[in-house]
Amino acid sequence: MPWPLTERELKRGSATLLVLALVEETARHGYDIGKLIETRSAGAISFHMASLYPLLYRMETRGWIVGVWRQPSGERKRRYYRITPAGRKMLAGQRGVWQDFVAALDRVAGLKKG
Repeated sequence: MPWPLTERELKRGSATLLVLALVEETARHGYDIGKLIETRSAGAISFHMASLYPLLYRMETRGWIVGVWRQPSGERKRRYYRITPAGRKMLAGQRGVWQDFVAALDRVAGLKKG
């Protein structure tokens, strides 16, 4: 069983990468972002909406994403986020950092041995 502190730190460290990668594909609202992270990670990563929305606000304040209120026909009003040019630059940097980190973990701990 993973240690909760380690799991929390990993989640916090990867949150920016995960959100930027999803809004790079298409504009998404917060609930959709949270559900996609959980679905695509097969349940290994999940965010409480109470922690995801403050993250989206911080990312928007930093200029990495921009949110627009929309109300699709028959649905409630939601804020949809899309990536900005500054966000694309941050995402490229984050991808590089994580690729290097995972490769280093593999060299030390043999993660890919099967």
